[in-house]
Amino acid sequence: MARYNFLFPATLLLVLAINFFTSSADTATFYTPPYNPAACGFEVKGVMIAAASGELFDGGDACGKSFRVKCLGATNDGVPHPCRGSGTVVVKVVDLCPSGCQGTIDLSQEAFAKIADPDAGKIKISIERHA
Repeated sequence: MARYNFLFPATLLLVLAINFFTSSADTATFYTPPYNPAACGFEVKGVMIAAASGELFDGGDACGKSFRVKCLGATNDGVPHPCRGSGTVVVKVVDLCPSGCQGTIDLSQEAFAKIADPDAGKIKISIERHA
């Protein structure tokens, strides 16, 4: 009986560890002007904008919503410490990221440059809805 009592917690820890190390982190990329949003159907004002990936876009529910994006670090060895400034920017979702989108959110070039070195191309981020 004691043998089974040990196996359950050990198996549970193994499953949790595998889930932690294989879960995908949120990432951000950037796109360049001209900014011609189509999916949200409204005129863009300003450059602190973004296109959301399909999951974040949520069938258009993200249109016009603001999100706080924080740079957490590099996704590759090219630029080992890409974060800059406060590392945080608030952007408004104005479009759907096209198929093949490489990140959770595709920031405008200006928004990306505010939080990270553009030479990085792609960064790890945290993202949350901003009131």
